[in-house]
Amino acid sequence: MKTLLLDIRAKAEDALKNANDDAALEAVRVGYLGKKGELTAVLRGMGGLSPEERPIVGALANEVRTYIENALAEKKKELEEKKLEAKLLAEKLDVTAPGENFEIGVRHPLEKIETEMSDIFRSMGFEIAEGPEVEFDLFNFQKLNIPENHPARDTQDTFYITDNILLRSQTSPVQARVMMDTQPPIRIISPGRVYRADEVDATHSPVFHQLEGLVVDKGITMGDLRGMLETFAKQMFGENTKIRFRPHHFPFTEPSAEVDVSCFVCGGKGCRVCKGEGWIEILGAGMVHPNVLRGCGIDPEVYSGFAFGMGIERIVMIKYGIDDMRLLYENDLRFLKQF
Repeated sequence: MKTLLLDIRAKAEDALKNANDDAALEAVRVGYLGKKGELTAVLRGMGGLSPEERPIVGALANEVRTYIENALAEKKKELEEKKLEAKLLAEKLDVTAPGENFEIGVRHPLEKIETEMSDIFRSMGFEIAEGPEVEFDLFNFQKLNIPENHPARDTQDTFYITDNILLRSQTSPVQARVMMDTQPPIRIISPGRVYRADEVDATHSPVFHQLEGLVVDKGITMGDLRGMLETFAKQMFGENTKIRFRPHHFPFTEPSAEVDVSCFVCGGKGCRVCKGEGWIEILGAGMVHPNVLRGCGIDPEVYSGFAFGMGIERIVMIKYGIDDMRLLYENDLRFLKQF
């Protein structure tokens, strides 16, 4: 029995020397220490030994088991070190090799101009307010003094999801929500995406961006609106920029006006950018209609306010001389790299 145990130890030692991967190592373990392994078979046969031989053989068998277990652990560690060394050699980094050139991206012109516009208004004390793009008819139309028979409610102009839920057609619902939740004074801008059922062409898109603003306080006048918009125009288009108001109609403001800026390219003399007129229309504005204030819980006998709104795409196209809005959405790097 002793000779058999020593022979098992020698055979296990040879087998471990030739085990060059995890599978071979596991085969050695199972072949000698497993339930049907050679050492296990010897231990099961110890019942036939005499009482004097049993402790001597048992001690030797435990010594052989311990030796094989330790040899297996050492071989496993050796194999892991070899695998790590091979992996490091395969992944080595040559720090002397020339580096790769990475292109640095630029901000999209829409994002760039929206940020510039927001910064101008924030410098005048405006806060940024946000709201949902999937909106209730209540906020998109009813609270803005737009009656049920108004053309803007036509399904050909507005994306309705249900009879009462739609994709907002302007960011004005944000103003209604703020007026209902906040007591004056209020001074906010609300930039964001809006949706209208327009055909795609050089100047229209079913998805575009607006920036609207609202001021409500005691004693607000049309003069305050003009002074604020003139400050914006000068910072956006240059110190020599002038503005003019033309009478218009919006359901949510009274009086209302379309606002033009003097052409910053020709200085008002007439050129291709302003189509020879010397002026460029950029936004709509007016004094908040008393019905809007009243509908949002603000007393129009105590407070007044003004509102304005402009398309960010239009400002981008004017600022950079772009003649087709679709260029802003096509993700052509040749175009975008110019900005």
